[in-house]
Amino acid sequence: MDRKLSSEDKFNLQQNFRRYLKFQDQYEIANEIAKEARASRVWVAGVIALLFALASDFFMGASAALFGLYFYRILMASMKVGAAEEGREDTERWFAGKGLKFEGRILYYRDDQMMETPLDPFNDRLYK
Repeated sequence: MDRKLSSEDKFNLQQNFRRYLKFQDQYEIANEIAKEARASRVWVAGVIALLFALASDFFMGASAALFGLYFYRILMASMKVGAAEEGREDTERWFAGKGLKFEGRILYYRDDQMMETPLDPFNDRLYK
């Protein structure tokens, strides 16, 4: 069965496809940054500075700054992941409204359970 998409939706379909890929790339990059931020060992230096904080206000400030840096990086990375994920979900909902779905970076019809026929929104033969 050879299905066709509406040629009236061609421009919107192509733009939203590009938008989805952009959000997918942003999500992958932000997710890697978040992993690096969580894996950072700055908090260890903060704990060591906290041990010396009993004798000096300087070390108390240094410890607070190191903990602040650690949590700030995690918070900023989480916000970027959330923004990219939200944009990606919005475009996925738009495609779901058209009867399409994404599997990774590949577009399929929603009822294509075996994922046998990937769609290329830039192929003019896809539109009627």
